[in-house]
Amino acid sequence: MHQPPGFESSSPQLVCKLQKAIHGLKQAQRSWFQNLSSTLETFGFHFTKSDNSLFVKFHNSYTIFILIYVDDIIIIGSSAHEIQALIQKLGSSLL
Repeated sequence: MHQPPGFESSSPQLVCKLQKAIHGLKQAQRSWFQNLSSTLETFGFHFTKSDNSLFVKFHNSYTIFILIYVDDIIIIGSSAHEIQALIQKLGSSLL
């Protein structure tokens, strides 16, 4: 790996560390899932012990299940209003 053009450093042996996953690399999917998981956890969801890709949120008046499979997200729940609110929050926070 070489330093990018225009990067000034005293030692040519130094390289840049990527802070984000690059699309197409093996780590990109893992990075995407970690980002989605941490976002869902801030919304009050937790993953089940039987399946790490199934997230649940139990509330007094509703229950929501989110299943992540490769690049598909399936959301089901007992309140259509809460599902719509979740979709809007996900859209604004993951952009």
